[in-house]
Amino acid sequence: MTSTRTRGLLLALGTAVISGAAIWVNSSGVAAYGNPTAYTTAKNAAAALVIAAVFLAARRAGGAKSVSLSRPTRQRQRWGLLYVAILGGAVPFLLFFGGLASTASTQAAFLHKTLIVWVALLAIPLLQERLTPWHGAAIVLLLLGQLGLTGAVSLAPDLGIVMIGAATLMWAVEVVATKRLLGGVTPWTVSLVRMGGGSVALLAWAAATGALGAVVPHTSAQWGWVLLTGVLLAGYVLTWHQALWRAPAVDVTAVLVLGAVVTAALAGVFDGAPMAAKAPWLAALAAGGLLVWLAPRPGPLGRRAIT
Repeated sequence: MTSTRTRGLLLALGTAVISGAAIWVNSSGVAAYGNPTAYTTAKNAAAALVIAAVFLAARRAGGAKSVSLSRPTRQRQRWGLLYVAILGGAVPFLLFFGGLASTASTQAAFLHKTLIVWVALLAIPLLQERLTPWHGAAIVLLLLGQLGLTGAVSLAPDLGIVMIGAATLMWAVEVVATKRLLGGVTPWTVSLVRMGGGSVALLAWAAATGALGAVVPHTSAQWGWVLLTGVLLAGYVLTWHQALWRAPAVDVTAVLVLGAVVTAALAGVFDGAPMAAKAPWLAALAAGGLLVWLAPRPGPLGRRAIT
């Protein structure tokens, strides 16, 4: 394992911890806000502002070399960044949280965790990433562990399932597009474009649908939830793009599934959810993550940039 890949997987583990906490927090945040679309727009805009603030602070602290932006020089890079902003940072969020309104959260959680499957299927032909039997075993363990945590899952094609499935597929394509972009532009560029451009698109949609007034928090509780989830989302995006820059897309996406362990732990501590019955499934998730960590890299990664 190269030191670069090690750093990437450690960053992905940090992303998984943030993701697990964010899922648990968002369940309360959405309820407090009342309007899922307005809530999504508000927290995404807050995340964009946090990322911009962190970027400026890091630059002023003397990180000009490591904290930098890059201007896209090719048409494919511009299209890639546009996809990341609109079909990564805007539309899937509307679909996902809209789907939650008519679909059980357990169904949504499992469907979203199938992201690793779609990323793997796309990364092999488009990124030339080579998977080993270790990866195959890891993916099976990760899916089984998540299925065991969520319980019985019905994937009958109701509207909510279709919306969440579409969002998951869009995010899978975004992972591959981002991985290719990161060969030619900096992670900071992708993070700022994803959340800044995505927030502009979400605000435009809110204005077009007459929901712009609902986006602005009206109570101190709503302000609190937006700020908290905005900071979590900013941390997620920043660590995720840094991880994806350093390690293979399949590896970091597989590690991301470990966020389910954090969500289960928080539910057990704060919501009193029983943990004993979940132990075997949590162990399966941990084993899957360990297999990804130890998986050998068969030859070059075939990393390809959008140029």
